[in-house]
Amino acid sequence: MKPELIQKEHYDRISSDYQAHYDDEASRRYRDRFIYPLLLGGIDFSGARVLEAMCGSGQVTRQLLGRGAFVVGLDVSHAQIELFRRRFPQCATVRASVTDLGFQDASFDHVVVMGGLHHTHPSLEEAIVEIHRVLKPGGCLCFCEPHTGSLPDAARKLWYRIDPLFTSNEASLDLAKLKRMFADRFTFGPDHYLGSIGYLLIFNSLVLRVPLWLKRAYSPALMPVERALNAMLRKQTSCFMVSQWRKR
Repeated sequence: MKPELIQKEHYDRISSDYQAHYDDEASRRYRDRFIYPLLLGGIDFSGARVLEAMCGSGQVTRQLLGRGAFVVGLDVSHAQIELFRRRFPQCATVRASVTDLGFQDASFDHVVVMGGLHHTHPSLEEAIVEIHRVLKPGGCLCFCEPHTGSLPDAARKLWYRIDPLFTSNEASLDLAKLKRMFADRFTFGPDHYLGSIGYLLIFNSLVLRVPLWLKRAYSPALMPVERALNAMLRKQTSCFMVSQWRKR
């Protein structure tokens, strides 16, 4: 089965649980505090046409609209696109694969991907080529993904094999390899390595099967702990990374 069909069936099946855990107040606060300042920082989105690729229900769209962007949401999952449409009726939507976007060249000022690229194996490079195609020169690919070369990734590989919440084509990104492949197409911003106990217990409460009532109870206390630990993390000890790549 093609990777995009695997993901479509998977997210159509878990859509309601995914929405409940990844778009609750605690997860929104986590993203607002730790992810979005790095994912979207330094870019003027006012009046920009932005593609949120693999958008799900639009986790980043709320932030993008608040920064003045015109957002198009794209996802392969019918259930996720329907959620997006209900939440953001003012935004255009497309149900399609990121490997075949269907837009004209240089259609978007920026493309944002929140935890979607690691779902595209073995077509990851094809997806990045397609994103590059629809970006305008000087536009940014802003992304947040799990990465290889860390202690958490070693545990993640085992977890991916045994947990039915993950599909067979999910794998962390090898950033060094990708940068070698795309050095002639992008200039690379700094890589920010983040994610410790708060990332696991707040942002990934679905994966750990944490009841939402319990998550609400402990999240306020974990946020300052996460901030302190993030300041000490490096590539080898972090759970995920955030970066911006600018099209040449």
